[in-house]
Amino acid sequence: MFTYLVSIANRMSKDMDVVIAYSVRKQTPQDFRKYFNDTIQFIEVKNFTRNLNPIKDIKAIFEVKKIVKNEKPDVIHMHSSKAGAIGRLAISSKQAKLFYTPHSYAFCKKDESKLKILFYKIAEKLLGKRNCLTVACSKGEYEASKQVTKRSNYINNGIDIEEINQIILHEPENVIDVQNLKICTVGRIGAQKNPKLFNQIAEKFPNLSFTWIGDGELKSELKSPNIKITGWKPREDTIKLLYQNDIFILASLWEGLPITLLEAMYLKKICIVSNVIGNRDVIEQGLDGFICEKEEDYYNLIEKIKNAEVDYLKIKDKARETILVKHHIDNIEKEYRKIYCEGVDYH
Repeated sequence: MFTYLVSIANRMSKDMDVVIAYSVRKQTPQDFRKYFNDTIQFIEVKNFTRNLNPIKDIKAIFEVKKIVKNEKPDVIHMHSSKAGAIGRLAISSKQAKLFYTPHSYAFCKKDESKLKILFYKIAEKLLGKRNCLTVACSKGEYEASKQVTKRSNYINNGIDIEEINQIILHEPENVIDVQNLKICTVGRIGAQKNPKLFNQIAEKFPNLSFTWIGDGELKSELKSPNIKITGWKPREDTIKLLYQNDIFILASLWEGLPITLLEAMYLKKICIVSNVIGNRDVIEQGLDGFICEKEEDYYNLIEKIKNAEVDYLKIKDKARETILVKHHIDNIEKEYRKIYCEGVDYH
């Protein structure tokens, strides 16, 4: 989400005044402001927390109220389920046009109790009655949004092609050696990204190289000796590491529409992903990547690639074409400008 926000905010700031009300997560780069244009203003919401915290949440609502009162924005776009809840409680549609992108609904999470999931869904249904347009980041998330609001549409996530081209400009071309495949994933080592399954896949192929680009609370689940954990890396380093690998695995239990998958496809990696919202909205089975239903699917696909039973060159080319046609940030920007400037469009 950070990378996506950088791309959209920088483009909008060329002819609009952009203010970002933010809080910092563990994976947020320490020098995060350097990624944004100098004209963008930042205001920290000090009481904003990722998890439910009634006292801090109430304080965050009042912080947001104060920010809106002082800044008097024309458009407010809330990103993430928590920000969407805080924002829709704090702000009236009389103050600004309101937009909300969940980037994976909280009620789609697989690591919460049934009671919490029910709470999240009821909260979304109640907040979904507000005069705020939900702008889902994928077709799958749009379908999920219809369970909780009548005010929704979707604009696919996109990536900055030119930026990636500059990062890999002087990188040597990566040539696949099917007997020495290099396999990676990118993201927080938490329940969402399913590190247990990634570890099981690595154990199945002890002679292959596996890399997890990122860090997180479930790092201890990555026990296989052929897994390298890089820790959090600057964006440029992350793109270069991704470029140096052959296969990108995303075994997520839930998603919105992952930017790292779009980047991996543009970099012509062989993408093997789980069958969840977001992943299946991008990948067309067997044409530009592979969707797995169960653990054995991952093993079988890697074996087929090793045995040259997959036309991976055709798949890699098609993956890049998919991104250029459907997920180029320039096209996404045009769609956002349209809804920001021309008004609300409910599907």
